Amino acid sequence: MTKIEKLLEAIILGCKENDRQSQKELYSNFYSYAMSICLRYTGGEADAVEVLNDGFLKVFKNIEKFDETKPFKPWLRRILVNACIDHIKKNAKHNHLADISEAQVEETDQVAPDHDMDYQEILEKIGQLSPAYRAVFNLYVIDGYKHHEIAEQLGITTSTSKANLTRAKAALRSLLSKEVYNYG
Repeated sequence: MTKIEKLLEAIILGCKENDRQSQKELYSNFYSYAMSICLRYTGGEADAVEVLNDGFLKVFKNIEKFDETKPFKPWLRRILVNACIDHIKKNAKHNHLADISEAQVEETDQVAPDHDMDYQEILEKIGQLSPAYRAVFNLYVIDGYKHHEIAEQLGITTSTSKANLTRAKAALRSLLSKEVYNYG
């Protein structure tokens, strides 16, 4: 076991004992990782911080369930993704998810041109997608969920999940194309 693994084990043990300093260390050590996940799903920093904090509260509340024989990051990621999904569901009435799933996006067979965008710029483009499109895109493309799992998580049909993914890709392609042409 490496020194870092031993340190993480000690921090997790402290969290299981409800030690505030250990909780603070866990939060600090995984803040950037957790924030990157939350930003992808929420699209905005204020919402991401809210979801991140909700997620860490769930981590601290359920830390006893963590199996120390398994890696910590995937367990944390799962909790954060679920916190993001909860946030999306909670705000569904404000985001008009039902209307969005029926929205029309111009389809195109064009492939986006090469660009020099960095990770942060691409994240910003994903953040411009509607909440429904962003959620399905992240769950399917980045987190590897299947459409039936996404449908179950978001309370939509499998066909709506597939349609939202197609529309999200088209919208993202359009956003990226506009960005590339603005550089030219």
